[in-house]
Amino acid sequence: MRSLKLGPGVLVAAAFIGPGTVTTCVLAGQNFGASLLWVLVLATLSTIVLQEMVARLGAGARQGLGEALVTSLLNPVLRWSAVGLMSAAILIGNAAYQGGNLAGAALGANALLGTDIQRPAVLMIALAAGAVLLPGRYKLLERVLIGFVVVMSLAFLSAVVLVRPDLSAIATGLVPSLPDGSLLTVLALVGTTIVPYNLFLHAAASKERWHGPLAVSDARRDTIVAIALGGMVSAAVLIVATMASGAGGAGDLARVLEPAFGGASRFLVGAGLLAAGMSSAITAPMAAGYVASELFATSEKGRRKLFRWASLSVLVFGASIALLGVRPEALIVTAQAANGLLLPVVAAFLLVIMNRRALLNQHANGVLMNILGGGVLLMALLLGVRGVSRALGIWP
Repeated sequence: MRSLKLGPGVLVAAAFIGPGTVTTCVLAGQNFGASLLWVLVLATLSTIVLQEMVARLGAGARQGLGEALVTSLLNPVLRWSAVGLMSAAILIGNAAYQGGNLAGAALGANALLGTDIQRPAVLMIALAAGAVLLPGRYKLLERVLIGFVVVMSLAFLSAVVLVRPDLSAIATGLVPSLPDGSLLTVLALVGTTIVPYNLFLHAAASKERWHGPLAVSDARRDTIVAIALGGMVSAAVLIVATMASGAGGAGDLARVLEPAFGGASRFLVGAGLLAAGMSSAITAPMAAGYVASELFATSEKGRRKLFRWASLSVLVFGASIALLGVRPEALIVTAQAANGLLLPVVAAFLLVIMNRRALLNQHANGVLMNILGGGVLLMALLLGVRGVSRALGIWP
């Protein structure tokens, strides 16, 4: 039996388990108990479907998603419209969200140290992320992010063991139901798991990481295992939150769980939140770097140079937001609208490109993957309507 090789799938797990995901899962667990666990299962399976496709695109066709999109759109109006949408959603959007990633990681550092060092922590975390991103070496990035995912997994899965949740409630939560007032939370749980920029990140990383006759097989196994683990971590946060009351979000989770955790509370939750923030603080600039290099560079040297500039620009912008305490609502609203449009557009394009046997040969989609992908596309359309409506103030 061949050993499991972890790679880009871990990057995706590291990317979607950020401070925003932790906060969403905490609030879902507190407001609705374990009744929305089924949503995380559905979101995780949907993420596996889309990410498995882009992993095959990178490992099998040797193309990144941005690269495939640009080369496939021959009409210049369509091509540049797509480039503009991706740039707004990923480059601007990730820069806006980066402030939250760094601030969330700093909350974890505060919990670990038991004191408020928010701004120094943001600065140190940003410098650490920059030190990892600046060399632009994939293997270094992968190893660092695998480490963060391990820390997150140990912290939050251990938390579940310590709180001893009601297993019957967990089993009931796996049965689909919609408690009163839960629709927006359901959509938020799905939207924080199926992230558009992860599709670009995963394809580009798979192209770089997987080689040889078993590349697609290795990419598929890595995707399923790593994203399933990420889904388990999100579920663990939700389950732990059902045992607490009074939390306003991820930053307060250690405090309100003190009776259940004892003295280990702030260390476990702090380590998990720090790792979640750090991993997202690296993957968000990393995704922006890959997108910029695929869309605007024509040579390998140019791609590497643009990757560094774009990723570090996102990091610096996000650090400035976090350090100055700026609330980037306008940018985030723009990013929400662009992401709401981007996800169904990219999912539809992905389904089209994954059926091109001239590009993928035996690795093209079969009937089952097309059916599953079509179902995820319908979900993406719903998320898109919700995201754009919220950004426009139509849907609160």
